[in-house]
Amino acid sequence: MTETSVKSRKATQGEIPNEHFYPRRSFLRQSACLAAALGWFAPANIWAAIHEQAEERRIFLDDWNPQHDFLIWGRPLRVQPILMYTVPQPQPMRSWKSWGDVLTEAAAAEESERIAKELATLSEKAEFPLEILPPVKVKTSEEAKQAHKHDADVVLIYPASGSGSVLQSCVPAEGETIIFVRHRSGPIYYWYEALSVAYLATDKEESGSTPRLPNVHVDDVVVDEYDEVMWRLRALYGLKNFVGTKIVAVGGVWGKYAADAPQIARDRFKMDLIEIGYDNLEPLIKNAMADEKRMARAEKWTELYLTLPNTTLQTDRPFVVNAFLLYEIFKDLMREHSTPVFTIKECMSTILPISQTTACLTLGLLNDEGLLAFCESDFVIIPAGILLRHISGKPVFLHNSTFPHNGIVTCAHCSAPRRMDGIHYEPTILLTHEESEYGAAPKVEIPIGQEVTFIDPEYTKGRWLGFRGNVEDNPFFSICRSQQDVRIQGQWKKLISEVRDSHWMMVYGDYLKEVGYAARKLDLRWENISDA
Repeated sequence: MTETSVKSRKATQGEIPNEHFYPRRSFLRQSACLAAALGWFAPANIWAAIHEQAEERRIFLDDWNPQHDFLIWGRPLRVQPILMYTVPQPQPMRSWKSWGDVLTEAAAAEESERIAKELATLSEKAEFPLEILPPVKVKTSEEAKQAHKHDADVVLIYPASGSGSVLQSCVPAEGETIIFVRHRSGPIYYWYEALSVAYLATDKEESGSTPRLPNVHVDDVVVDEYDEVMWRLRALYGLKNFVGTKIVAVGGVWGKYAADAPQIARDRFKMDLIEIGYDNLEPLIKNAMADEKRMARAEKWTELYLTLPNTTLQTDRPFVVNAFLLYEIFKDLMREHSTPVFTIKECMSTILPISQTTACLTLGLLNDEGLLAFCESDFVIIPAGILLRHISGKPVFLHNSTFPHNGIVTCAHCSAPRRMDGIHYEPTILLTHEESEYGAAPKVEIPIGQEVTFIDPEYTKGRWLGFRGNVEDNPFFSICRSQQDVRIQGQWKKLISEVRDSHWMMVYGDYLKEVGYAARKLDLRWENISDA
């Protein structure tokens, strides 16, 4: 992610006062520090943490402002590094030591210091909240078991030397494990040679004895490359903040062509779905429309939005004002139920006469701010969107797809986020919603050549397909307003026989490795057609 500061963004953001803006990486560090200070707050306390952060960092979450930095609200990933080693004693005329350079107390101390410095550098580069504990040195199984007392989410094992039984004790009974071994990045490790399928699980059918580390997969091993550690940690951060998500669902829940989708979300992903009926929403909207102060705020925010560079209004202005009114109401519901995640059903029908606009622009505004907001309340795709949002740290775009041909697929929906990289606002035309010719819906122009990642769940069968693509055009067909022709990377013909008449998720950048890594830990079948 670009480290561009706010001041350098003035050309793309306009001349709006930027005294409350923060560079993205700096903000992430601040968020991580605050989250660590707050401890392991439960989902019910997320909004309290956000508002404490808002007070401290002057991020005005109660006032819409395009200068607010993109919100990172996930709980930090807590990592415990463990250096495993042994100090063998010379024995005459016998093989008394193993492979490897870390076989003395001095070498172990030097290696521990090296690890701490390397992980400090890694932490500086992380664009998600990451808490790395001081490395612990262990030589025995008892010492290894004591190293788990900090209740880390991830144990990062450096097995320089030592026995298999000590390595087994280094693996926590619960939580995740990554094993880092050295070939050329420092003193060579014995376990660079000794790790094999005798110790590690694989995706192959069971054909022999259980591996000695049954909860550690071959994909959990890294040799030398900290970039390989980083994307795994990014995936595990996403996984930690995905499982157990609480979601406000206005109008109820469903699954497109999969009626069991909401229950699968509850059972498999431990999601808490808070259903709010339109009988509760309608009086909130009517009261807001009768509130002069609320209407004045919506008018002010509309004026500010329309001054953003590359913003064109081609619908009636009151539709935009009412979209900002909905923005405040939806945020009130999210705050009331202590969650930054929202979805709405019947957003193309029931809400229109009540709100006198569509929810399309409103959902985009929430996503641009860093919250999570989805149309249609489709729990076939919403879990994939939540996971992808946490992994990428960027807004995600829920959209329909089309029949692939000549390596191209068209993606379209009326509720696209505009701040797709988490920093800049893409050029946008405000139009009516396509099917109703009513309300306010953004036509967001994605840069030509932009690489994007897609997730396409096969209904609720526990199989997710992923691929990359590059945007080739932003056409203007008579389909949902934000629309892109995307050239598929990889075996595009496989998509012809895949599920398409449901929803996909799109995000800027390449996150196929991270999603695939997390999918295996969720016991999902993952197929990556771009890297097959």
